[in-house]
Amino acid sequence: MARLNLVLSTFAAASLLAGQAHAATQNLTFWFTDDDPNYVKKMGELVEKFDKAHPDISVEYVTTSYAQSKEQLPLQLSVGEGPDLAKIADNSLIRFTLDLRPYMKDPDGFAELHGNTLSLLRDEKSAPDKIGGYVASQTLNQPFVNVTLFEQAGVPLPKKGATLADIVAASVKVADKTGVDIPFTMDRSGHRFSGPAYSYGANFVNDDGTFNFPDAPTKAYIKDLYHWTQTGAFPKEMWGAAGGTRYKNMGDEFINANVVTYFAGNWMVNPFKEKIGDAFEWSALDAPCGDGGCIPMPGATYVAAFKHTKHPEAVAELIEYLGSEPVQRELAEEFIIIPGANVQNLNYQLDDENAKAAMTVFANNASNVTESIRRLQKAKGANIVYDSAVQRMSQLIVGELTLEETYDRMASDVAKGNAELSKQ
Repeated sequence: MARLNLVLSTFAAASLLAGQAHAATQNLTFWFTDDDPNYVKKMGELVEKFDKAHPDISVEYVTTSYAQSKEQLPLQLSVGEGPDLAKIADNSLIRFTLDLRPYMKDPDGFAELHGNTLSLLRDEKSAPDKIGGYVASQTLNQPFVNVTLFEQAGVPLPKKGATLADIVAASVKVADKTGVDIPFTMDRSGHRFSGPAYSYGANFVNDDGTFNFPDAPTKAYIKDLYHWTQTGAFPKEMWGAAGGTRYKNMGDEFINANVVTYFAGNWMVNPFKEKIGDAFEWSALDAPCGDGGCIPMPGATYVAAFKHTKHPEAVAELIEYLGSEPVQRELAEEFIIIPGANVQNLNYQLDDENAKAAMTVFANNASNVTESIRRLQKAKGANIVYDSAVQRMSQLIVGELTLEETYDRMASDVAKGNAELSKQ
């Protein structure tokens, strides 16, 4: 998930707007963390603009490190203390979030703009229409393609609506004609594995929150992946070379022009922009389609309001401002973010045309995220599935397991995981 690290100040020292506190009747504290100092500065400017337009509200804007926020925020919230709102990435904090709907001026308009991403700020105890804040940024898993290789091979880029099989087949044609070693690959990651499975029609999470893996669509997907490792379309060393559940990133292979199509996500756009330069043209494809739809696997960060605030109306007003379409568009375009808000036709402020085109593709796929895959994103214990997918797929690829044994081991892993979750 994007943009969470930079230390800029401590809670005690950092505030852009403390000088206005004497004139305010409602004092709010907003914790913000990000690894882009320009984004942190921009958010401070937006808060200051809001502050000046609302003389009855004073917002203390506090920039923290990700480590500070991760360590301190859960402890403070658990005893009813801490900031009124904060940028967070930890789903375990959702239980502390306030339902802003009763305090907003236009909750229905806000809900329409932000759509089903608002469900990420709800848990099993929440009202079905709760507004706990908004999704500040989304990550989406989709394929990257080396456009130059496609052009050299005279093979058309896969179009919107293409299945994963279509994409792999096109990539094989390109590799055959250009001599590139790797037609298709994806990071050795259960998270990366999951999006295409849902496009096949999979659903890993039962209504009661337990996991169901592998179901019939997932088995069909696994069978296809295995077949592609056997034919060389998805070279087996891509996953088979690492052991256990260890993560392995394949980005360097793409950067070095050894890969036709690489399944990763929008967080790789900036590294590609910096490292590929003008060596070749590249872009992103729409999420592959199937019986389940055309579904990218999501990740997210949030700006959330908390229950203990003494000024819910003021918090709601600030959230409505920061989460508005103009502000979300401005932040997204300047800082290359996929917002939770459904902001169409973003014009990313990028000089690199490859990066700009790729980010437009990612942004236009955000609305394809389904409630079903959101449930996986939010699910407690999802690593049970992710880890099993990586470990057992790798054993299958290197010949330690047959297909049927792979399915059985995965089912056994998940059954054990469900049993452990039931004890918590």
